[in-house]
Amino acid sequence: MKIIFAAGGTGGHINPALAAAGEIRENYPDADILFVGTKDKMEAKLVPQAGFAFEGIAMSGFQRKLSFENIIKNIKTVWRVLFSGFAVKRIIRKFKPDVVVGFGGYVSGPVVRKAAQMGIKTAIHEQNAFPGVTNKLLAKNADAVMVAVPKAKEYLECKNEPLVTGLPVRNEILRADKDFARAEMGISDDETVIFSFGGSLGAKTINTAMVDIIAEFAKEKNCRFIHGYGQYGKWVPDALKEKGVDIDKKNIDVREYIYDMDKCLAAADIIVCRSGASTLSELQTVGKASILIPSPNVSENHQYHNAMTLVNASAAYVIEEKDLTHEKLSSSLRELIDNPVLRREMEENAKKLAVADSQKIIAEIIVGLI
Repeated sequence: MKIIFAAGGTGGHINPALAAAGEIRENYPDADILFVGTKDKMEAKLVPQAGFAFEGIAMSGFQRKLSFENIIKNIKTVWRVLFSGFAVKRIIRKFKPDVVVGFGGYVSGPVVRKAAQMGIKTAIHEQNAFPGVTNKLLAKNADAVMVAVPKAKEYLECKNEPLVTGLPVRNEILRADKDFARAEMGISDDETVIFSFGGSLGAKTINTAMVDIIAEFAKEKNCRFIHGYGQYGKWVPDALKEKGVDIDKKNIDVREYIYDMDKCLAAADIIVCRSGASTLSELQTVGKASILIPSPNVSENHQYHNAMTLVNASAAYVIEEKDLTHEKLSSSLRELIDNPVLRREMEENAKKLAVADSQKIIAEIIVGLI
């Protein structure tokens, strides 16, 4: 069996594809798997590191903000889109796949589209509650359409019924134990752990908000903060010091990158973060109460729609960036800190949204097309 996975741009597209490919490789050791991605994005490193073959093509997305620089970038994107078909066709003819699967990113569209035109079985996976334009178009002809959450089905026109598969979560997160993680990190039973982050690059809005929150709550002995400020948030430690916060205290843990996400998620009582599909899948799987601040800088405002899936299930609070104030975030946190019963209810509701064995379900659907 020969399978092409098309995914790229962000870990949110690449990691689920790698999880599904890994599941297939484990159960079908003779499967021949090739990833097609963007030459200069993270998939060019992540895929080979995971032990899979990789072919890169030149691809980029359109810039929405109007500027001279972005006009030039968009001209390059048009050129790449026009000529991507030739590169994709060459790869498909050479590899001769039985099925091509798209997991999102700029590269996914042209690869899946060309495969369908060549009469090859295709499948796509939509991670967000509100699907993007590309997947809406691909869904009309794909042999299998997989969605992470049921809400996405409402926005897709498919030739076959969409299948709810959830979104694969890394094994280390699945296996993490709260009591063990807290003991390893020296966290006592009476401490409430607030874990906040904005991704590997950092989110300025979340960083700014959490500096004020930590300064307000730092003197409260029952609170412990773990905050990842990201690559562009290196100013955060100095900002905390300026507000009189001793960042060397036991209950303050601020760092650029969260390398032990599994441990921090397990230890946390309350999460403050964005609402990308992969992050929410992790929150659902481990069952955590959360305050979600969707990024407004994404296509179709999909992070807001993702967040509302949890909000409507009474599993999270959402504060849109345009409405974010210190008072609103502080009062939401205090409500959750002071009400452990409410937290437990939100945790249980989050877990109800999780799809068990997601990567196994996805792998079976892909193999079933062959």
